[in-house]
Amino acid sequence: MKVSSNKTIHIMFILLLASALALSACGKKEDTVTASTSADGEPEVAELRYQGWTGSVSFPELAEDLGYLAPLKLKYIGNTISGPQDIQSVVTGDTDFGGAFNGAIVKLIAAKAEITSVLAYYGSDESTWTGYYALDDSPIKTAKDLIGKKFGMNTLGGHHEAVIKEYLYRAGLTLDEIKQVTLVVVPPVSTEQALRDKQIDIASLGGILRDKALERGGIHPLFKDTDLFGVFSAGSYVLSNKFIKKNPNATRLFVEATAKAIEWARTTPTEEVVARYESIINKRGRKEDTSSVKYWRSTGVAGKGGLISDKEFDTWINWFEAEGSLKKGQVKAADLYTNEFSPYLNETK
Repeated sequence: MKVSSNKTIHIMFILLLASALALSACGKKEDTVTASTSADGEPEVAELRYQGWTGSVSFPELAEDLGYLAPLKLKYIGNTISGPQDIQSVVTGDTDFGGAFNGAIVKLIAAKAEITSVLAYYGSDESTWTGYYALDDSPIKTAKDLIGKKFGMNTLGGHHEAVIKEYLYRAGLTLDEIKQVTLVVVPPVSTEQALRDKQIDIASLGGILRDKALERGGIHPLFKDTDLFGVFSAGSYVLSNKFIKKNPNATRLFVEATAKAIEWARTTPTEEVVARYESIINKRGRKEDTSSVKYWRSTGVAGKGGLISDKEFDTWINWFEAEGSLKKGQVKAADLYTNEFSPYLNETK
């Protein structure tokens, strides 16, 4: 993923909801995260609370099913449809881990949230990517045609908003023109239908939702996120600094198990991964449809076992500094994440 040069100053936006900023603005910075362990190395807690995603399997859930997480267990407390909301729940202490777009993590930590990224968990590659789709009979052919139009996405302040605004900027739109593109929040499962009903003009579609929509036909991508960034990890799992400091053994086990699950999914034949995901969904008994899992293609994670690199945060930091929502040097990529718990730390990415 390429970091934009100073010559191409990015006009971007403030990612997180005001409520997330307010919740995270208070509090004193915790001590530096360490990886000290007790003599026996046993996890300090018995379970980890988390939010799920309807109809999909997360890597921690896969790790538990593969037996990598034992003796730790996961405790499901409900579903989320938003990365910013998921990590906000970590900040407020309602969950023990959550995941979001890296730009959202930058903004939350800049607002003094005491969290640290420990693993990359999603991104885009040649098999897994997000497209931004128009109807085949749509008059929209270029970025300029989006002025005055509606763009549907799952949440504001996340991955899709960042990608569309970068697309508009690279196409030469001014700030005033970019502001005339209306961003509309639509539940992911309803996005395709909203496009076909012409409630929105462009729909962000990825993974199984994209493939199902393409099977039905009548749509085409205006552009893809990989057109802009190539292969890249876009989001990370976070833990609170307090949790890491208090529970180093549990932290290490969570990261090791999840990293191994990512590599299992990366190196196992697709058919076997899909079958495993179907089994997990059936066993957890949440009355979900497993048919969508057959569209799984790849992990989309760039670094081995979810290893994180500076560049996966630097892109967003540079944007915010240029846009003015962050002061120059206010946030440094190396302070936002740690790979120290990963079993692949010393291996080639």
